[in-house]
Amino acid sequence: MTEPSIYHSQGYNCAEALIKSYNEEHNTDIPISLGSGMGTGMAVGSLCGAVNAAAMIIGYVKGRESNQDINVARAYSRELMKNIRDNFDSEICLELKQNGVSCEEIIDHSYDILKELLSR
Repeated sequence: MTEPSIYHSQGYNCAEALIKSYNEEHNTDIPISLGSGMGTGMAVGSLCGAVNAAAMIIGYVKGRESNQDINVARAYSRELMKNIRDNFDSEICLELKQNGVSCEEIIDHSYDILKELLSR
């Protein structure tokens, strides 16, 4: 399995890299293009693309198919966000960079937390 930070170094944005690694590790076919608009904090320094992609993958794996179903994906996303905030004080791309968090660090951390959450 290739770490998402490696894919990032090869030219994939942070969200695309997370999706590509997840697909490779779990033999899924989530379109990488879903992450194309998420990189660099939605292209404006907002929500980190890696965090955004992790939440999207949570929805893919744990999401509901109907409004009649209980939305368990929300609890997983809440845990993801809590972990990111506890570890980095922010999930905002611009703030992460200002605080010295590298793209590689947040990308790999987001992926590791995603895998931990989904293994439960």
